Amino acid sequence: MSGFKNFLLRGNLIELAVAFIMGGAFATVVEAMVNLLMDLIGKVFNTPNFSSYNPGGVSVGAFLTALVSFVILAAVVYFFIVAPYTKAKERYFPSAPPGTPEDIKILGEIRDLLAAQQGPSGTSGTTNPGVTGGPGATNPGV
Repeated sequence: MSGFKNFLLRGNLIELAVAFIMGGAFATVVEAMVNLLMDLIGKVFNTPNFSSYNPGGVSVGAFLTALVSFVILAAVVYFFIVAPYTKAKERYFPSAPPGTPEDIKILGEIRDLLAAQQGPSGTSGTTNPGVTGGPGATNPGV
């Protein structure tokens, strides 16, 4: 039973459930907006549905209706949901100013440490006895 409880309380199960329910309800709002805009387009072309449009005997009306609905749906989602949400998010939760990535900071620290070890002239004049093969190092085995 504790495994089931951990499953229910782990992660974002509640948030996902709420998002799914709100998404379904919001889909109804978006669909109503699309229908409203389709009706307005229909007033211009004297028909709210292009399904009966058959130029040259080719049935392209259903495709045109679906295409116009899709473009309207995308426009409604972008202009009435995504754009205002992005502006509100940036206004109330501004993103952190871009800084130096952590790996670049570490590389800078390494550079500064190496420069400090080499001294002001660029070479320290001493060799590190633990390093073989460097300038001034001897390798008795060769």
